[in-house]
Amino acid sequence: MHPVIGRCPICHDELAVSRLHCRNCDTTIDGAFNLGPLQRLSQDQVRFVEAFVRNRGSLKDVGSELNMSYPTVNSRLNDILMAMGYSDRVKVPESQDSGISAERKREILSAVREGRMSATDAERALRGG
Repeated sequence: MHPVIGRCPICHDELAVSRLHCRNCDTTIDGAFNLGPLQRLSQDQVRFVEAFVRNRGSLKDVGSELNMSYPTVNSRLNDILMAMGYSDRVKVPESQDSGISAERKREILSAVREGRMSATDAERALRGG
């Protein structure tokens, strides 16, 4: 078995899945399916994410493992966020700050980090929506 690729090897555009097949019962489903955001990453970016997870999010430790400086690690992480369709930072302009407590902001950001909340939902919550 080969890993699923998410980018065209020729033009590098995002690939779409058109068929799913169950090897157990031989069911085949044809349609238009999207790959997840992780499938948008290059193999080098996937290796970086694996190192990031192994090091429990410590950019310093990721840098040590991959022999990269901290600014390079930070830049690679930002590139990965962009490739996955997220901005490189969650920003709430001060003029739109809804007066949410610092504690609530930390809870929201923790929920995003732990995968319990999407970036879109977090932005809405931080804006007071």
